[in-house]
Amino acid sequence: MGISPWQLLIILLIILLIFGTKKLRNMGGDIGSAVKNFRKSVKDESEPEDSKTDEPSTKE
Repeated sequence: MGISPWQLLIILLIILLIFGTKKLRNMGGDIGSAVKNFRKSVKDESEPEDSKTDEPSTKE
């Protein structure tokens, strides 16, 4: 047995009443920026180390 759409709607309305729209908007923005920062850090980690260095290599 899963959650029916009516049960989900009631749960969402209760959450809305408890937190309010302004608080939920702020929480959504915080979660969005956290996900964006996480994806950026994962992308930076996957790049090879050679491409990150800004110093030119000097070979003699």
